[in-house]
Amino acid sequence: VVGQPRSTQRKERAKNTPDDPDADLRKWLRDWAKANARKGFRRAWAELRAAGWVVNKKKVQRLWREEGLRVKVRKIRKRAGASTTPITEADAPKVVWAIDFQFDSTTDGRKFKIASMVDEHTRQSVLNMVERSIPAEDLVAALEKSFALWGGPPQGVAVRQRARVHLRVAEDVLRGSGRYRLRSARSAVEERVHRILQQ
Repeated sequence: VVGQPRSTQRKERAKNTPDDPDADLRKWLRDWAKANARKGFRRAWAELRAAGWVVNKKKVQRLWREEGLRVKVRKIRKRAGASTTPITEADAPKVVWAIDFQFDSTTDGRKFKIASMVDEHTRQSVLNMVERSIPAEDLVAALEKSFALWGGPPQGVAVRQRARVHLRVAEDVLRGSGRYRLRSARSAVEERVHRILQQ
């Protein structure tokens, strides 16, 4: 009658009509998402089923997206680096020592830990501890003994990121006097530990 092709006609979306069949379900999802900001549509669908609703999970997912609901992602607070001083190049002995920890097990399945520290310039080992367990007190005592044996501490101690957890208790020994600092280590200590494991 109006001369328009049939393909241009569109049916009004159900959610835009007063008699939207999913209006109650949409309201329930909005209220639930507001009360459970850290949970997604799968948990919402499970609680819907537990509450007696008979609804498909894919439909819940579709309505969840149409309502613009999202799970809030916890923001990770950025922390300042352990040291703001410039990195010292290991251009001479006893300038930077690198420390790292490795874990392995013997043929009987018992685990052991290796704490190794090397001079980054000479690649000489200044500390080697291979024990089933290395308590913090033993690590602190070994570090103090190593510093005394080599005529005092180096200018800097390099620590790999994942090894910092093991040095939290020993932090007073490493940085207590202000002469020690923690930074990313190079591969010198990894090479040393690899040779130990091969032997």
